[in-house]
Amino acid sequence: MAKKKNALGQGLDSIFGSDVSALIDSIESSNEHSANEIEIASIRPNPYQPRKTFDEKALNELTESIKEHGIFTPILVRKSVGGYEIIAGERRYRAAKKAKLETVPCIIVDFNDDQMMEIAILENVQRENLNPIEEALGYKNLMDKLGYTQEILAKRVGKSREYCANILRLLKLPQEVQEYVAKGKLSLGHVRPLITIDDEDKVCEIADMIIQNKMSVRDVEKYIKELGGKKKVGKEKKVDPNLLAVSKHMEEKLQTRVKVDNKNIIISYHDVKDLNRILELLNCIEE
Repeated sequence: MAKKKNALGQGLDSIFGSDVSALIDSIESSNEHSANEIEIASIRPNPYQPRKTFDEKALNELTESIKEHGIFTPILVRKSVGGYEIIAGERRYRAAKKAKLETVPCIIVDFNDDQMMEIAILENVQRENLNPIEEALGYKNLMDKLGYTQEILAKRVGKSREYCANILRLLKLPQEVQEYVAKGKLSLGHVRPLITIDDEDKVCEIADMIIQNKMSVRDVEKYIKELGGKKKVGKEKKVDPNLLAVSKHMEEKLQTRVKVDNKNIIISYHDVKDLNRILELLNCIEE
């Protein structure tokens, strides 16, 4: 018990030098850390949680299990202003809310903001719960907010520097293509060749073609090679900076790809639900 308490009181190097997932498991399952029943209304998700999507089917299955058997493994939390923040166990928390529990068993530990961010990202990476885009954004946060270099990042997450660099390069893809990757419509193998293309419209066009034609990774590599391999695909067109500024402003407002030229405004959308969302933002839907 003393050893674990000392570990929690030390710096990031001491805590996260070993397997974070194993550390969390040891705290959650240890009889030496007593659990407290805490009102679920006073608990908030980890603000640094990198995982944005949760498998609805798996969550529903966990909800039914909690309804029947309760929560076996306590949720790891820290005290915060006006309540508690989750360090590990957000799936259990979400399922408990769906099961309409009023309280949940929790283990309270003391972590600062940097530790919260690092443990949230590393635990998810080690347990392979993140999609590639969430993983890339998590790595970027560690680098931006904690000052990690790629060498330190690679050491922390237990990956090669080359792997980390390749994952981070996914963030260079257009937002639309990133969403395809996040939703599993495109694999890393599909989009890796697209990163070499500078023309965002061309990248989105190829991405749509890959999905529609159910192209294999080898098909994509062959297609990109025929377009010129690693050379820039398509010559960069001269763009009016004012129109470019309008495009960027509209993209930020509508959260989708927008192209504005001298005569046209082209707004991209994924499905009917997304179209209705955009129309609502533009006040084009009558009440």
